[in-house]
Amino acid sequence: MTNTGGGGPRPRGTWAREGAITATAFALCLLGGVVKDDGSTLSPPSAAAYVIAVVSCAVLPVRHRAPLAAMAVTTASGALAPFLGLLLSPLIAAPAVITAYSYALTARTERRAASAVALISVALLVASTPLFGALSWKDASRVGAVAAFPLVAGVLGHSVRNRRAYLAAVEERALRAEQSRDSEARRRVAEERVRIARELHDLVAHQITLANAQATVAAHLFDTRPEQTRKSLKELVETTGDALDELRATVGLLRQSGDAAVPAEPAPGLSRLPTLLESFRRAGLEVSAHQEGTARPLPPGVDLTAYRIVQEALTNVTKHAGTRSARVRLAWSRERVTITVADDGGGARTASTAATAPSASTAGDRPPGYGLIGMRERATAVGGHLSAGRRPEGGFLVSAQLPLPPAKDVTHGTDGTTAVENRMADAATGDGRTGDAEAGDAL
Repeated sequence: MTNTGGGGPRPRGTWAREGAITATAFALCLLGGVVKDDGSTLSPPSAAAYVIAVVSCAVLPVRHRAPLAAMAVTTASGALAPFLGLLLSPLIAAPAVITAYSYALTARTERRAASAVALISVALLVASTPLFGALSWKDASRVGAVAAFPLVAGVLGHSVRNRRAYLAAVEERALRAEQSRDSEARRRVAEERVRIARELHDLVAHQITLANAQATVAAHLFDTRPEQTRKSLKELVETTGDALDELRATVGLLRQSGDAAVPAEPAPGLSRLPTLLESFRRAGLEVSAHQEGTARPLPPGVDLTAYRIVQEALTNVTKHAGTRSARVRLAWSRERVTITVADDGGGARTASTAATAPSASTAGDRPPGYGLIGMRERATAVGGHLSAGRRPEGGFLVSAQLPLPPAKDVTHGTDGTTAVENRMADAATGDGRTGDAEAGDAL
């Protein structure tokens, strides 16, 4: 009874179903045409019964395309039965009941369906009520059945329509939920790919840059200063060994299908900043460190971001800047920590250090990298901000502002300073190459 809609060809199964419905309705009409009110013996259907059955059943196949016309024809055919000497019973009104069901199933609004079905019931009720003579209980039950059958068919059609709409809504919600899960899965995969690419970029760029600088120094001093060459090669072995260990750990985590069996090494943070600065010093970059304010412990994500920003900024200095010195400053306030990494971009360089950095033309020929993009993404991810650009006085400046936790979370050491502050002080004074306080203040 579903609405196939449109004027195109119908499937073979639809035609078979329509044929079965039409044949059943025709048989019921003929059976209703031979029923007598006085209970006499059944006789063959009269010509009037055939006319009503043929006319009312002929319009049933088009009830989906012209529902109101089909309802009008079947109702009129049933209402004419008493005037043609036939008994109006639920059997002879079967085509009208079928059209009432179909219209209630496919009507645009519930009000229109209820009005049409009620009109059919009223028309059949008026036609089946005797105009003359007393109305017996038998006649009253027949008249009530004739009027009630279209109403029951309309209610049934409305219920089926609501059921189908409910199932369609459930299927649509399930489809949307599946699409949302797929979209969410793709989004998470994309975010994870970006995170992995960022980590690998920071790792490879840092270690490979240091290894390249150390190898360049060794090649340059190979003939003139063999002892210095041997030292550079030893540092190169250590650098490449560290790079291999970190790459092995990262790739091992990527290849695991479940959680790690043992706790992984903690993510790097500002506590490892002195070690990071020392690795650049071994590669020939003079790094000075300076700190302002009272250092406080950082959340893991912010701590890793601060470390990676310093690492990437110093790596860019080593790769692209025309200088062999850089300055790192950490300025602590109540709400944020400001990290700046600067270089002057020029100055005299010795022959040994000039060979360790790419020339301006070489750096300019390289395709643009993802270092600044990655640093900005990291700072934004933790609620911070990063800016980078050339300084008016020369050189390049990277400045990042990262949020701090509330001040009540500060944990001081026994001497009244934080552990990070102590390590930064050690880094600034423990090596003669770090410079003095004025170097940090220049930032």
